Amino acid sequence: MEIGNFVQQPTGFKAFVPSKFPPTKTFDFSSLTESLHARAAFFLGKLDGITQLLPDLDFFIFMYVRKEAALSSEIEGTQATMSDAIRAEVEITKDLPPDVDRILHYISAMNYGLKRLEKLPLSLRLIREVHKVLLESTGDAPGKTPGDFRTSQNWIGGGSPQTARFVPPPVHEMNRALDDLEKFMHATNDIPPLIKTALLHAQFETIHPFLDGNGRAGRLLVTFYLCHQGVLERPVLYLSEFFKKNRSAYFDLLEGYHNKGEVEPWVNFFLDGVAQVSEGAVTTSRKINQLREEDMLKIQGLGSRRAKAGLVVLRKLYELPIMNVRKVEEWTGLSRPAANTLVRELVDLGVLVQRNRKTTYGRDFEYKRYLELFTKE
Repeated sequence: MEIGNFVQQPTGFKAFVPSKFPPTKTFDFSSLTESLHARAAFFLGKLDGITQLLPDLDFFIFMYVRKEAALSSEIEGTQATMSDAIRAEVEITKDLPPDVDRILHYISAMNYGLKRLEKLPLSLRLIREVHKVLLESTGDAPGKTPGDFRTSQNWIGGGSPQTARFVPPPVHEMNRALDDLEKFMHATNDIPPLIKTALLHAQFETIHPFLDGNGRAGRLLVTFYLCHQGVLERPVLYLSEFFKKNRSAYFDLLEGYHNKGEVEPWVNFFLDGVAQVSEGAVTTSRKINQLREEDMLKIQGLGSRRAKAGLVVLRKLYELPIMNVRKVEEWTGLSRPAANTLVRELVDLGVLVQRNRKTTYGRDFEYKRYLELFTKE
């Protein structure tokens, strides 16, 4: 299917000019796509249902947002990890990579966008606002106009548009294509929401409307659209794990989408990702419930007074699974010696693990078994 054409520009390079979107010709998907869509919808529905049974769904979402933020940023070459981001939140700053701010800003952008959706429809305006939160005050910001669509030509790969792997539309064509994209978000048609989400992401990446941060903004758009459409009650689906694991295929299929009009291979890949990530998250949610029950029983064996403080810490660990003794003092109101004793007991029970056992001062600890449900880093 023709998504657009490469058009010679006055300065000597060819830029991609999108056709009217969606195309006049109806999308015609094969039985394979229908089968993949049915599987993806089944597992996504299962995930949306089972996560409602979690004792603390917000904590589950907090961790998945962090995981998404880390992996989406890693796709773009960020070296910092999810654990680095959590340590930065606890103000454990030693040995943190300098690009950890990319992850922290992604988390802020995700939370900002989801909150904004409660009052503002999904729109180009919201995308610009989210982009500003994503890039502003980061190392990527200088010269990249956070929160504004580009007013100059950009390109992907190569040192100039003449040698680039892909040149997105010139500014005047970009603005027309963005207008089409916004209308498509709200159009009533026969395209199932999951397939429509796949098309939105690919078309956004094709337009490439920002000077930087297009990949991260486009992946945020996936979550925002699914929540905006009511496909998800809460934001529990994050695809960057699948995209990171299949990074080459992700970029190759997006390239095939705009370079060759290969729409169905991209959509099939996206639907397969929805199914795999949803199935994995269902398994994770079950393991969280099991782990929570096991650790509550361990802590209850400490005796009533210490168990009460221990359960407070346990609940907080689902939100912040890397911490230090100072955090335990804040959470429980215990004195420093009492907090130290409680931490030592939680280590003895196997709930907490000291991250660097050679450290005797400024120690930090992790809820290792819980953290490993989200990452094996």
